[in-house]
Amino acid sequence: MNTVKAYEEVIEFIAAGTSPGGVIAFRPSEAARRRVADLVQREKASDLSPDEKLELDHYMQLEHLMRLAKARAYRYLGNE
Repeated sequence: MNTVKAYEEVIEFIAAGTSPGGVIAFRPSEAARRRVADLVQREKASDLSPDEKLELDHYMQLEHLMRLAKARAYRYLGNE
């Protein structure tokens, strides 16, 4: 099965560039949310391959980055 990695969506969003409002509005797709939920559930059951563990770790790092970016974007919008 050739599954698109959930974190690639966030990378594409960052690479395309956006406004502070766009950063705040960003939400992962339903497919990405389902993929991450599946990986998290399977991680709890110790049922992830090394590649899937790496995918989940990458996504979690990018989720943290997006939270920081959203906080910064709110500050930018507050200063306009």
